[in-house]
Amino acid sequence: MAIAKHIIFKGYVQGVGFRFTANSIAKRYDLAGFVRNKEDGAVEMLVQGEPQDIDDCLEDLKDTFTVRDLDIEDVPVNTSYKDFRIAF
Repeated sequence: MAIAKHIIFKGYVQGVGFRFTANSIAKRYDLAGFVRNKEDGAVEMLVQGEPQDIDDCLEDLKDTFTVRDLDIEDVPVNTSYKDFRIAF
């Protein structure tokens, strides 16, 4: 059963390829949603898919980048997202 999470990553996450890596990792786990920079230096991600795949994606990101803090919120699944992309 697919779930959705809205995540804010804080730390050293802009200007280091975070969005491009997040896009690649999310696609590897066949997740849907988006990732984008926020004006305050954080990165926002909406990710949808199987719970274990989302957890694995987040662990891969935390292992690759210096994430100081995460804010994770469960949100309703939005079926309009069919794949994962970088939003600008």
